Formats: sequence, C-alpha cells, structure tokens
Amino acid sequence: MATVTLKGNPFETAGSLPAVGSAAPEFELVKTDLSVATLADYKGAKLVLNIFPSIDTPTCATSVRKFNESAAALKGVNVLCVSADLPFAAARFCGAEGIDNVDTGSSFRSTFGEDYGLSFSTGPLLGLLSRAVVVLDETGTVIHTEQVAETADEPNYDAALAVLA
Repeated sequence: MATVTLKGNPFETAGSLPAVGSAAPEFELVKTDLSVATLADYKGAKLVLNIFPSIDTPTCATSVRKFNESAAALKGVNVLCVSADLPFAAARFCGAEGIDNVDTGSSFRSTFGEDYGLSFSTGPLLGLLSRAVVVLDETGTVIHTEQVAETADEPNYDAALAVLA
C-alpha cells in the first residue's frame, strides 16, 4: 500500500503502482458511450493513463485539460483519463470543455483501482482513485509511473511526456 495525503492528512491506497518494466495489468473501463475499453484496445501505441479521484474537482479537471492539449501534438500516443466517476460525468465535462484529444474511462464497475494499487482504502475519498500517471509503451509495458503524494497537487506533466519522445 502507498500513503498519500489530502490537504496534509495521510490516507492509504489499496497497493502500489505497477513497477516500471512490468506488464501493465489488464483493465476494463466504461467509456462515455457505455462500451468497454480494454488495455488491448491501446496496443500498438503508447498510452498515458491520467488517473484521478473525480473530474468534478479543480485539480482533476486541470489534468484532463492539460493532457488534452499535450495529446493533440503527440503522434502514436493515446491518453486515457481514468476515474470512478460515472461515464455521464466525463461526457458532460468533456463536451462542455471541448475536450476531444483524450479518452475517458470509468472504473465504477471494475477492479482497475485494486489492480493498479490506486483505490483509496482509508479516508474521505474511500473507494475513489488516487491521483497518478502511468505511461505504457506500445506493448503495454510500464515505462513511467508517478503516484502524486498530495492529492490536491497536479502530476508532473513534463516527466510523463518526456518518456514519450
């Protein structure tokens, strides 16, 4: 398990992020059209998993906007924004913001949070996903991870994007 904070208060997650060099755990996430996205859908391209508690919070919304801007310039790279939000919330947000360079996936009926070690297991965000970035190469191998120590902070975008070059 990992310990992260929310406004300085420590909380624990269900586990630890997958190790760099390991195969990414398989996943099934619900897209905005209620179809299922899987890891296999993204094989052959690099994949940035932008993971966060809820799209309806300022920091999470900012991360979606920033990765949307970055993704527009990246060839052979997909960005998948993952939260436990219902797919309808992601569709509403992305539609209102004009976000169309990233995909969204809801973990609301999957084991994604446990498989990636990111479900909060204690604290007020219990059951939601901790803020993290996981970058995969074209074969699904983990090439970068970041568990954001303070949930209210943004991830290190530059570090995540640097491994994509």
